[in-house]
Order: sequence, then structure tokens, then C-alpha cells
Amino acid sequence: MDEQNDGIRREKVRVVPIQYVDDFPDHPFLVKDDESMEQLVNSIRMNGVLNPVIARKKEDDRYELISGHRRKHACKILGIEQIPIIVREMSRDEAVIEMVDSNLQREVILPSEKAKAYKMKMDAMHRKAGRPSKENCVPLAHNFDGKRTREVIAEEAGESPDQVRRYVRLNELTPELLEFVDEGKIGLRPAVEISYLQEEEMRDLVDYIDTEDVFPSHAQTIRMKELSREGKLNTEAINEIMSEDKPNQRPRVKISLERIEKYFPEGTSEKQIENTIIKALEYYRQRQRESRDER
Repeated sequence: MDEQNDGIRREKVRVVPIQYVDDFPDHPFLVKDDESMEQLVNSIRMNGVLNPVIARKKEDDRYELISGHRRKHACKILGIEQIPIIVREMSRDEAVIEMVDSNLQREVILPSEKAKAYKMKMDAMHRKAGRPSKENCVPLAHNFDGKRTREVIAEEAGESPDQVRRYVRLNELTPELLEFVDEGKIGLRPAVEISYLQEEEMRDLVDYIDTEDVFPSHAQTIRMKELSREGKLNTEAINEIMSEDKPNQRPRVKISLERIEKYFPEGTSEKQIENTIIKALEYYRQRQRESRDER
């Protein structure tokens, strides 16, 4: 890391209007207004931008951001109009690879972010490697001793090649299913099995999950994948598989929204309703304890 910072310091840093610095197209990493962003904003407010962002020059004399999307966002929050920048000459595919590599250093990365980032990097490496030979249907990365691109990405990211393959498969999921994976409601391996279903079959599965609030196990997704491959997976089959009791499944309490929505203002989200109910139960439990203590 120190060698990298020394290299950055040796590069020429220029200051440009932030309005001329565009985000990277299809940037796969989310920029959130969370606690971490608040800390970054406070740091920049006190000390300025200590590390220049990295960008490449575009044909229209604008700049395309490669590394530093969070810093740019923090500057915009603070109303800072200029930002220190290092401009590097690189092709589109080289920019994709550097953008992914620089952002994979983040402490917290969602599965959907890894999925999109690995896919973008793999496609860029494939284009750089060119058309594969007849003997090898998978392109090899340049200057990596004949390793396949997936192996190179895995080695650089500290993952196994199979794990990289699993993350790339997540790109085949519908947005609703991918969100369930990000929320930890569907594991990576079950999600990979689901990714082989047809889109309509995935939507039927989402409908069941939304209705019953039950998520599939790995074994259930394997069965659905097999039925899909045989052309036998329909709504009835999904319902039958998903309605089976899972080993160690905990009992669930279900309350219809119609029974409780009258207690909340119109427009209250389901998440807000859930949080309010939990707080009410905590208050009820505390009152019970106080009542017992008074006896």
C-alpha cells in the first residue's frame, strides 16, 4: 500500500472542476449515504481530499472517474467545486480492470456488487485476450502464464475460481432475487442454482416468497433446477417444493397486513410497521418486568 501511495505521489496531480468528472459507466459499486459516508464527509471537511481521485481523459475533454466515486460524492455534499485528480492514459478495457481492482479494496462489498464487478472485469480481460484458440474455448489472460481469466481474477481477489464463477452467475438472477441475496435471505449456493431457472420460473418463485415469506434451501433450489432442465418446473411444482418443511425450520408467526394496517398512517412501509411492532413488544416486555418487580 505504501508503494502504491508513493507511486501516486510521483504522478502529476491536477485540480479540475468536479462538474467535468463523470462517473464510470455502469459503475457496479454503490455509493451510499451511510455512516461511513458521513465519516468521509467530516474528514474532507476538516482536511480536504488527501488522496487524489483517478480518472482517464475522454474524447470530449471531460474525465471519466476510475477510482474515487465516494470522495467525489462527499465533495458534492460539501459543495466543493474542484477536486484533485490524477489522469492516466488507458483503454476502456484497462480502465474497467483498474476500476474493479481499486474498488474491491472496500471493507464491505455486497454480493451483487461483486457479481457485476467480476463480470465486467472478466469481459474486459476476454476482449484484451482476443479470440480463443480452437484447443481452448476459454480466453487466456495476457502475461499470466496461460491461466484462465477466472483464475487470474480469483488469485487477485483472494477468492477461489469456483467462488468467482458463483458470483458471476448471480448476474442471471432477477433484480428481486438478487436483492434477497444482498439481504442475506438467500445464500450464495442456492442463488447459483436459482440462476439456471428461466426468468418466468424465477418470477413464480419470487411470487411465492412474497406471499409466504419463506426462502428456499439449497436442496430445494437443486430440485427446482433439475425440474427446470426437464421442462417440468411450473407454479404448482414450485409451491409443492417450497411448502415442504425444512430440517431445523423454526416456527413462524404470520399476521396479515389487513389486520394491523389500521394502526398505522397511510403510506407506512412494511419495514416501518415491523420496526414499530418490535419496539412495542420490547416496551410490553419491559412493562411486564416492572410489574413483576413491584409485587
